[in-house]
Amino acid sequence: MYVQGFVVPVPADSKDAYREVADKFWPIARDCGAQEQVEAWEADVPDGKRTDFRRAVDLKPGEKVVFSWVTWPDKATADASQERIMADPRMKEIGEEMPFDGKRMIYGGFEPLLGQPSGARSGYVTGYVIPVPEGSKDKYRRLSEVYWDLAREHGALEQVETWESDVPDGEVTDFHRAVQAEGGEKVVFSWMVWPDQATARAFQETDFDLMMADPRMKELADDMPFDGKRMIFGGFEPLVVNGRG
Repeated sequence: MYVQGFVVPVPADSKDAYREVADKFWPIARDCGAQEQVEAWEADVPDGKRTDFRRAVDLKPGEKVVFSWVTWPDKATADASQERIMADPRMKEIGEEMPFDGKRMIYGGFEPLLGQPSGARSGYVTGYVIPVPEGSKDKYRRLSEVYWDLAREHGALEQVETWESDVPDGEVTDFHRAVQAEGGEKVVFSWMVWPDQATARAFQETDFDLMMADPRMKELADDMPFDGKRMIFGGFEPLVVNGRG
C-alpha cells in the first residue's frame, strides 16, 4: 500500500461543489490504479496551543478543513499515475471547477507503518498528523499498536499509520510546517475509522487514562516517541467514500 494524504481548506458554502469535484476525480484515479478515496469534512477540530489543522492550511474565515487520502497498491503505481491523471481530458473540467485554494492545500506520499484499510464503511474519522524523530520509528509503531488494541476494544473499526516517504515543501503551507517539524523528524499521517462520532468521542474522553492503566505502556510512558504539543488531530465526517464497502 501507498497513501497520498491531503489536508484542504474549503469554503463552507462550497461543500457540495467540493463533493462533486472529488467524485469526478475518482474515476480518473481509479483508472490509473487507485484503490480507495476518502474525503472527510471537519466536524470536531480543536484549536491547538502550537499547531492544529486550521493553522496547517492557513484557514480563512468561512472555511472548513477536509482530511483526505487516496490509497494505491504501491508507490510506483502512484508515481506513474501523475502524468496520466494530468493528461486525462476529464481533468480539464475539474481544473476549471476547483472550489478551494490549491496553494494552501497540503499533500504528500506516505508508506504503511501499521494497519491496512479494512474496507469498513466509515461513519466518522479521526485524523492525525504527527512529527516523529526518525530514530523513534519502531517505538512509535509499538505505541500505535497499544493504542489500536485499546481503541478496537472500544469500537474502532480501522487504524492506519503511515510514514513520510515523499512530502514536498510548499510555497505557502506543507506537512512539515503544519507540525513545525524539526531536524531529523518525519511526518506521520494517520487515521482511525469509527462507526459514529459518539463512539469516537466516548473513547477520546477516556483514552489517556486507559493507556496509562495498560501495563504495555510502562516502557513507553516516560519517553513518548513524539512531541504531543505539535501533534495535530481532529474529527471528520465522511463526505466522499469511494473504493470501499
